Amino acid sequence: MEWMFLPIKRYADFQGRSRRLEYWMFVLGMLIAITLLLTPLVFLGFLDGQSVASRGGLSFGVLAVLALFYVTILIPSIAVQVRRFHDQDKSGWLILLGFIPYIGGLILLVFMCLEGTRGPNRFGPDPKRPGEDLDAMFS
Repeated sequence: MEWMFLPIKRYADFQGRSRRLEYWMFVLGMLIAITLLLTPLVFLGFLDGQSVASRGGLSFGVLAVLALFYVTILIPSIAVQVRRFHDQDKSGWLILLGFIPYIGGLILLVFMCLEGTRGPNRFGPDPKRPGEDLDAMFS
């Protein structure tokens, strides 16, 4: 569970490296959170195609909560992706590959699945070193 919240603790930290476990647990946590936020909307019928204006104030409140959640996780999501590229000894600017239509997301998916470089690289020490405390590593 700590791995899911580690990118939020390192909110705007674009320095250093992140393991695959940290990235994928964060993605899993965000998928669970989004599912929990959208499930009541489905049961209340908010996603049936009617316009937001015809729903009244409640729909604007729900959309405001979803927008706030998105804005809150946007920076940690970008930061953890940059640190994943750093773990592979690549520039964090490679996240811009996501803007390539159709294949950009697939390219990023492949990069996020690749193992990082073993041992220290130009972005810092190896985050997979056994026996090192997480608090000491990320402080």
